[in-house]
Amino acid sequence: MKAEIITIGDEILIGQIIDSNSQWIGQQLNKIGVSVYQISSIQDDKQHILNALKEAQERADIVIITGGLGPTKDDITKKTIATFFKDHKVVEYPEVIAHIKSLFKKINHPFKEVQRAQAQLPSKATLLMNNFGTAPGMWFYENKTVFVSLPGVPYEMKGLIQQEVLPRIQQQFKLPFIIHKTIMTYGQGESNIAERIESVENNLPPFIKLAYLPSFGRVRLRLSAKGLHKAQLEKALDKEVAAVYKLIPEIITGIDDDASLEKRIGDLLTKSKKTIATAESLTGGKIAATLVAIAGSSAYYKGSIVAYSVELKINLLGVSAETIEKYSVVSKEVALEMARGVKDKLHTNYAIAVTGNAGPTKDNTDKSVGIVCIAFISDEKEWVQEFDFGQPREKTINKTVSKSLEILHKEIL
Repeated sequence: MKAEIITIGDEILIGQIIDSNSQWIGQQLNKIGVSVYQISSIQDDKQHILNALKEAQERADIVIITGGLGPTKDDITKKTIATFFKDHKVVEYPEVIAHIKSLFKKINHPFKEVQRAQAQLPSKATLLMNNFGTAPGMWFYENKTVFVSLPGVPYEMKGLIQQEVLPRIQQQFKLPFIIHKTIMTYGQGESNIAERIESVENNLPPFIKLAYLPSFGRVRLRLSAKGLHKAQLEKALDKEVAAVYKLIPEIITGIDDDASLEKRIGDLLTKSKKTIATAESLTGGKIAATLVAIAGSSAYYKGSIVAYSVELKINLLGVSAETIEKYSVVSKEVALEMARGVKDKLHTNYAIAVTGNAGPTKDNTDKSVGIVCIAFISDEKEWVQEFDFGQPREKTINKTVSKSLEILHKEIL
């Protein structure tokens, strides 16, 4: 079962908003066995919309369109879809008008006649009642293709997908199962991992695909199986996962997204009933934000001191001015004193500190852009190392966060 997603709106194309709708819709369709083969973002232009619908009909079984269903003149999706289906008859739905009036009454907003247009749909459309907003969705079925038109407001679109669209798709089509297993790895790059697991990849059955999903310091290996028999797919996936484990056991943190490094770190700290704090300079609190994204992190994470300036490093973390003068603010010596300072101030078992030059200029240090120093301290040991994470700035910061988590995980283990 093939699907396409079309988002309509100039605001997406000019970068004013991010198209998060397509990502979410793709996830929901995948869960019920529908594969998304293409996602397109197009202008609020009649001919452009007509061309996109015609091309999608030739490729897909299901076409989901978001955006352009408001009451104003720039919202042309409904009229254009009516043109596409050669449907010039309009049906007005009293229940939609009543719903809009009810919504407006709650906020003391008068109902205006311009809103009546939202209750008027092409005659070939099946009404999809929008309980979260004023613009209803529309369902069309023609030439063995389903077309679904939804408002672009995310919470309205999500409500319609969950309450109306997914149940109708599941009722109308016989869908396969699509199952994913994601192996979380850290510490090695994509090419190294690919070389090490080549024998597994070369011998995958035709209904299983392997995808590499790299990010800074981590690579997710997603194994996907598609077919009609769920138990067989799960058994086959488990076999391939076990084969990958045998080849790269030391860099695997677990299966699926709950096996992220930050989750594993949290589990280890919770089990040992120990605590941690962070001191950050160039990362500006990003390590802290990553750690506290895990539910229950308050049990082990005490907090962070973001000492971006030299003055705060000295006044808050107790870094010696002489150390900075002698070694510069980007140095292993300063990183160690930052870690000691935050551990002492927040009274934790572990602490990690980072200082570095993310660029684009060297500022007050003689270290080149991309140089980062990371220090780790526990009740038993101190550890510090200098890294060269290169450029640009975003890469330096993200690699610092990933390497810090990798060090924490390794040292706490």
